[in-house]
Amino acid sequence: MLHLYTRANLNALISKRDGETKFGEKVETLLSAENLIAQLEQSDAKYVLFGIPEDIGIRANHGKTGATTAWNAALKSLVNTQDNAYNKGKRLLVLGHLDFSELLVTANKMYPNAYDYHQKLSELVDKIDEEVSYLVYQIVSAGKIPIIIGGGHNNAYGNIKGAALGKSKSINVVNFDAHTDFRSLEGRHSGNGFSYAFKKSFLNKYFMFGLHENYTSKKVFKTIDNYSDRIKYNTFEGIKIRHEQGFTFQLNTVLNFIDNRPFGVEIDCDSIENVPSSAMTPSGFTANEARMFASFFGKQKNASYLHLCEAAPNADNPQETYLVGKLLSYLITDFMRK
Repeated sequence: MLHLYTRANLNALISKRDGETKFGEKVETLLSAENLIAQLEQSDAKYVLFGIPEDIGIRANHGKTGATTAWNAALKSLVNTQDNAYNKGKRLLVLGHLDFSELLVTANKMYPNAYDYHQKLSELVDKIDEEVSYLVYQIVSAGKIPIIIGGGHNNAYGNIKGAALGKSKSINVVNFDAHTDFRSLEGRHSGNGFSYAFKKSFLNKYFMFGLHENYTSKKVFKTIDNYSDRIKYNTFEGIKIRHEQGFTFQLNTVLNFIDNRPFGVEIDCDSIENVPSSAMTPSGFTANEARMFASFFGKQKNASYLHLCEAAPNADNPQETYLVGKLLSYLITDFMRK
C-alpha cells in the first residue's frame, strides 16, 4: 500500500540554513491518497517521486539483500540539495513509498534451504508487481512522469506494465545495466522483469546499454538474436575497453531505436563502478557517465519514467549511505533538468 508523505515528513529531513532555499522546501506533497489521479492532474509538478524499499525480488534471484535502504538515502540527499535556477523543486511532487514491510516480514520468516523457498518469494513478487503497476498507471494516466527509487530490478515489470496501461499502448525501454534481466519465465524475480513484460506485450522495443560480456549467457544472447528487430544491445567492453563505439554515439543510436513511442529509462546501479549494490562491480561505467545517460534521455519528449534500482548502501555505514544517496539525487535532478 502507498505510504503518503506529508510536508512535515519532508521538513524533518531538511537541514535548513539561513540565506538558502532547499529543494525539499519547494517540492509538492499531497494531503490524501484518495482520488489520486484527479489530485495529480491538478498538480503543477511534472514529475512524481516514490520509493519501493524492498529486496524480495533480488532474494528470489539468489542476489544480495540490502536494496531496502536506497530510498531513504536518496530522499534525504535530494531534499537537501539547493533550489535554484538549475534545480527547481516545484517541478517535483514527492508522493511517498510503497510499504511492503509485511511482505518483507513474511520473506524473513522463510527457510532459505526449503525446496520451495524461491517459488514462495516469487509469489510475493507477484503481489509487489500488482501494487507497482497500479501506482505507475495512476501517475502516467494523470499526465505525469514517475521517478521510481528501488528496490530490486524486478520492479521494472510493474513500471513497464503501469506505463503501458497509462499510455494505452506498449512502450519501449532503455536499460543501463550490466545484465539483461531477460531470463526465463520461471517465476518472477529481479532477473526477468523485462522478459515478462515482453511476453505479456507491455514492452515493445528493448535496448540494453552496457551489458557485461562475462555475465550474459549464451542462452540469453540466442534469445536476443531471435528478436533482433525489437531487442538490441551494446556491451560495456565494446564501449569502454575496446573503444569500438563512443559513449555519446551509442546514446544517439539508442534514441533512434526507441524514440518512436513513449519509453522508460532504467538505471541499475550494478552497472556503476564501486556502487554498493546487489551485484557490485569493480569495473563499470563511472558515476558521471550514468549522469550523462540520465540527462540525455530525460531531455527527450518521449521519456515516460525513470527507475533507479539495486543500490544497497549499508544502513550502519553513514558515509556509504550519504554517498549512495547523493549519487541517486544527482541522477534524479539530471533526469529532470531541461
